[in-house]
Amino acid sequence: MKSPCMANCKNEEGLCSGCYRTMEEIRQWRHYTDHQREQIMQRLSGADASHHCPQCGDATYCGLQAGESDCWCFSVETREKAESGHCLCRRCLSRQPLA
Repeated sequence: MKSPCMANCKNEEGLCSGCYRTMEEIRQWRHYTDHQREQIMQRLSGADASHHCPQCGDATYCGLQAGESDCWCFSVETREKAESGHCLCRRCLSRQPLA
């Protein structure tokens, strides 16, 4: 089973500090289909992106910006909003102070 795990795991208020999956994604990983796992890995790598992070410029994915009703960021601890008002990538969001 493919996984983005880097064996550098630490729960940073709902995000893994190694691979940046949410704790929910990690818990459910073995239950996801191959397609669902691949989709998450594509989003983590920036290959499937909805926009660029306003802080670092990396390609990132926001479910809401992609027209979905949910986003991965809803399952992590609430952080301070970015000055730009746009969604941050998982790495940049993990560095934001808690709200």
